Amino acid sequence: MSEAEESTQQSSEGPQAQAEEVLTVSYERLRHSDDAQELSRLARQTLPDRSDQAAFSRATALLEAVAGNEHTPVEDRVFLAETMPFPNILVKLSQDPEPQVRRAVAANKDDKNWLAGLLTKDPDQGVRAAALANPMTSWKMRLEGAQSEDTDSQTLDFLGQLGVDIESDAPVVLAAMVRRAVALNSSSEASTIERLKSDKDASVAKAAASR
Repeated sequence: MSEAEESTQQSSEGPQAQAEEVLTVSYERLRHSDDAQELSRLARQTLPDRSDQAAFSRATALLEAVAGNEHTPVEDRVFLAETMPFPNILVKLSQDPEPQVRRAVAANKDDKNWLAGLLTKDPDQGVRAAALANPMTSWKMRLEGAQSEDTDSQTLDFLGQLGVDIESDAPVVLAAMVRRAVALNSSSEASTIERLKSDKDASVAKAAASR
């Protein structure tokens, strides 16, 4: 390669490399910042239009740093957990030390099913309940929740209505499996069991009647 060609290549690569370096520096600065006011402002600011791909990508990358910084006010982290559709940000917030932030992630219908499923195993009962109520959670994880005696009775009552009064378009067989597990769960309240005795699925009604 001639000196002129090498110089041209370096010139064309330079701005891109510099932009990437600036993004990295900005990310690290925000990740470690203790300026709650700036972090709050960034958490609430309107994102660039998607048509400006470079600006949009940069803004969402920096939001991940804001979301992962514990100096960002809790109410702003909850706001991001409730409103953001971006997997990188939701994953970051799913690891937040504050249960209310994780609960907001668990209830977010933009969750990937694996993330919602992961939160059904969270140590906080409220987080688990929100994840089990999220339609993005897989039926496998909902079934495990319906089988677990650690699941609270209110959540079991919710799961016991899937495919009937809640999510009526749910897969018939899978929803019935979840309701049957609720009927057999010793943590289910008597009122839940009584309702399931009249379930439209014979296997669910039989399981409830056996209690």
